[in-house]
Amino acid sequence: MTAEPVIDTQDSPTAAVAPSTVRASLSPSRAADFKTCPLLYRFRSIDRLPERPTVEQARGTLVHAVLERLFDLPAAARTPQSAGDLVAPQWDRLVTEQPELATLFAADDTAGAAEFLRSAAALLQGYFAVEDPRRLEPAEREALISAVVDEELLIRGYLDRLDVAPDGALRVVDYKTGGAPREAFEARALFQLKFYALVLWRTRGVVPRVLRLLYLKDAEVCDYTPDAEELLRFERTVVALWQAIEQATARQDFRPRPSRLCDWCSHQALCPSFGGTPPPFPAAGAGDPLTDTRSRPVAPGADE
Repeated sequence: MTAEPVIDTQDSPTAAVAPSTVRASLSPSRAADFKTCPLLYRFRSIDRLPERPTVEQARGTLVHAVLERLFDLPAAARTPQSAGDLVAPQWDRLVTEQPELATLFAADDTAGAAEFLRSAAALLQGYFAVEDPRRLEPAEREALISAVVDEELLIRGYLDRLDVAPDGALRVVDYKTGGAPREAFEARALFQLKFYALVLWRTRGVVPRVLRLLYLKDAEVCDYTPDAEELLRFERTVVALWQAIEQATARQDFRPRPSRLCDWCSHQALCPSFGGTPPPFPAAGAGDPLTDTRSRPVAPGADE
């Protein structure tokens, strides 16, 4: 399934800003954390508390890794069988690079580990139901992109995939290993893609024609077409969000915002909404709390 992007020539992007003027950075994952729950943002970005990976997150990371490697193959070789053959070796590579993933299954739980790999392969079948990778030649995969907004805030994130048409138009593609969400959860996913669209517009002068979400579990596609006016509004939203983060940091006041997402939170034991007490706010000099320093804040699939 393909969509022909077109270039939106409305408004010029902002002029480049010298890196020396940047004093803070923000990723879509961390921005979404603050929107969801300010205390979650604090735990992840300021306290930087460890989070044990879940099976769902690991499966998302594995599927993303396979899809990235799939496009290393010649076009004709990008088949469901080839993708399935990549699952086990990619998992071995991930476990070597991230030893904490080995703790997901007990040493004697071979059945659980095997079922995990089968479930990842099943999601890849969902991918082939919505796209034919033999007809695609992505311009970029798992690429870090960044731009400066408001002269001093660096916004950046990792694209799953960027397709570039011969005329230079862009399509941003994001793989989701969870099921197609209800409207509220889809808005979170589109927030992430609008983040990427803003960066691309500000750095390349092109408003992406298509922001595409591929829901592999349900084999569904969600396409969204932004425009320059919308991205200007979104930029103001991002700047306002960062100003709210600055104010909360200055006051050391990050309050919990209970919701159904609390069921998946790793930090309930420290949350006042569940009878817990957050750790003392980090002392000055323990690291700049206004800088989101994680080069890859969330593993692919972690927020799906």
